[in-house]
Amino acid sequence: MRKIPTAILGAGGWIGQHFARLLADHPWFEPPLLVGGERTQGRTLEEIWQIPEEGPPGPIARDRLTTASPAALERAGIRVAFSALPGDKASLLETELARRGIAVFSNASAHRMDPRVPLLIPEVNPRHLGLLHPRPGRGFIVTNTNCSAAGLLLALKPLRDRFPVERVYVTTYQALSGAGFPGVPSLAIGDNVVPYIPEEETKMEEETRKVLGSLRGNGIRPLALRVIANCARVATREGHLEAVTLPGKYPEEGDILRAWKDFHPLQEGKEPALPTAPLDPVLVHPAPDRPQPLPDRWAGVPHRARGMAVTVGRLRVDPDGIRFYLLVHNAVRGGAGGSVLNAELAVREGLLGEVV
Repeated sequence: MRKIPTAILGAGGWIGQHFARLLADHPWFEPPLLVGGERTQGRTLEEIWQIPEEGPPGPIARDRLTTASPAALERAGIRVAFSALPGDKASLLETELARRGIAVFSNASAHRMDPRVPLLIPEVNPRHLGLLHPRPGRGFIVTNTNCSAAGLLLALKPLRDRFPVERVYVTTYQALSGAGFPGVPSLAIGDNVVPYIPEEETKMEEETRKVLGSLRGNGIRPLALRVIANCARVATREGHLEAVTLPGKYPEEGDILRAWKDFHPLQEGKEPALPTAPLDPVLVHPAPDRPQPLPDRWAGVPHRARGMAVTVGRLRVDPDGIRFYLLVHNAVRGGAGGSVLNAELAVREGLLGEVV
């Protein structure tokens, strides 16, 4: 197939650089046009690169960040825009891009709760793309979830498919990069934990209900699930750790583990159906002190899917319910990688006028 022209909005930020890493040599999308702000305009990607695990991707490392209006992106033939913009800037700009026929895959929160916009995790609620049918080749917006909700939902989905889940208690220990670049001031977080992240708990609760809701006509009916979240910022760089409690009557430990290990909704044969999909979206770690951010945040195979798997562990089953921990890479599965996977699913569904 002919590759699809793309752009990254907010390419100079932390999530924008993860977008660049994933899109530079993508098999379905052209190397992206890098759109930055005043701080990064005119600088090359390698000059501003911040991700320590690997260097800037060779095909676009020396590309310069530019500014571009929605009209300019339309004239340039951009068909897909990946948005790493702050929420206050994303709302109007993403709407204008969609009006001009560009498909927007957004990491921003601005449109997540819009009833006409899919809030998507391909392994969890792929049918919600039905909100956009039939419109091949037309503009639209698809959002990914809050970074912590992404991990929670991947761990919950295989359990809800087999067992009744009526209430969810979750406490998050969220990495500094979740606040964007440059993150939290060092004097506020050094030797400290901050038990407040503005709007985070509400996002987790509302977005979880929407993603697990049902497609009804031209909207989504949220699931009547009680979600109670407590969110704290901790001094780790990447990787959100979450402690989850599900009250109720559950089967033996082996049945819970089997639900996670058998969860492969995007697998075709022995391979993932989408390039950025992990072979195992939920990995179970047997060690009593795992998962942890440092060794587990880059979980996922094949190589393109590094950071796209959620790791669960410390499962405990008792008469009153189950408890476990999970670890999600907030900037990959909960950020850029989630949006890229959403775009891949949209391609497969024919929403971009292409057939893979």
